[in-house]
Amino acid sequence: MNFDVIRAYMSKEFKELLRSRLILIVYILPTMIIILFGYGIRMEVTNARTLIIDNDNSKISRDLAERFHHSKYFDTVTVNAMSESEALNRIKQAKTDILVIIPASFEKRLLHRQKSEIGVFIDGAFPVRASTMENYVKGVIYNMAKSLHIQPKSLITINNRNLFNQAMRDEDAIVPGLIGLILLVAPAILSALLIVKEKEEGTIFNFFSSPIKKSEFIIAKLLPPLILHSVNIFILFLWATWLFEVPFRGSFLLYWIAAQIYILISLGVGLLVSIIASTQIVAIVLTIIITIIPGFLYSGMLMPISSMSGESKIEAHIYPVMYFNHIVYDTFLIGQGLDSPKNQLYLTILLFYALFLIFLGAWLMKKEIS
Repeated sequence: MNFDVIRAYMSKEFKELLRSRLILIVYILPTMIIILFGYGIRMEVTNARTLIIDNDNSKISRDLAERFHHSKYFDTVTVNAMSESEALNRIKQAKTDILVIIPASFEKRLLHRQKSEIGVFIDGAFPVRASTMENYVKGVIYNMAKSLHIQPKSLITINNRNLFNQAMRDEDAIVPGLIGLILLVAPAILSALLIVKEKEEGTIFNFFSSPIKKSEFIIAKLLPPLILHSVNIFILFLWATWLFEVPFRGSFLLYWIAAQIYILISLGVGLLVSIIASTQIVAIVLTIIITIIPGFLYSGMLMPISSMSGESKIEAHIYPVMYFNHIVYDTFLIGQGLDSPKNQLYLTILLFYALFLIFLGAWLMKKEIS
């Protein structure tokens, strides 16, 4: 293997990246993704537009309405007179998210320990959001009932505690997963473009007609994106811990090693795309389809892998993003490190993926006109 040839090719690639200003995208794109999605994706629902119809207008009913008013989860308006059909029409017109109807004689029935029903209507166009709002409403009502000592005394007291993300912050759940998505997408796009650009401009024929080996060409093409995106490992870590204040409880060495291997996987994906695509537009579109869709669906960022079943769970285990994100979430939120057998297994699987994809791409690439 001629290292002088590799060094010359790499020098050409870096100069071309600087000349075309494509190197700016290497660092601007990951930062844009983590900021846009980090602030944009929210599982928590706040300021849900809530309309309360208080048909009782008693001390207890007013106290219940006040509890909604003083919660950040509701943007509440209370009225004493409005027909149910008019209120429901507000939900149809997307003016209200939650409708709470307190019946007449609500206080009287509660004080006499008689069953009383509260009507709750929720906009269920988005099921996950609707389920979250429903739990919020139930929590307010149950807390009010508990304060009045009207619920049956329970034999078991549940002391609930959330582990790893005690504050239930969306940033702690979303941002580490975004690191896995970014390091899958960005290196793959760059590595695919560096090779496809040679095809589009016709300079690939220099490779076909020169004595340079295929292995030397691939190394020279993949090393620049590997070096450039290795810097992103630290940049994304900085954004996560400083900008979004995500805690880091694990081993930085494990995070760095896993991320470096994961970038090799992404480069292998880009190499395979460059074999199929003949233009840069096709390469970008194909890479985005291959990386972003599985990155969102099967990373565990939006839906836990353990809650999947059937074909979806099989597909999640096929894509490497699941394995990397498990390690990332461990390093940020849990901190088991290499003491965890699962982390050891997943790191081995990532290494296998990296070697398999790069060797497969090298084998499929032909040094001839096809």
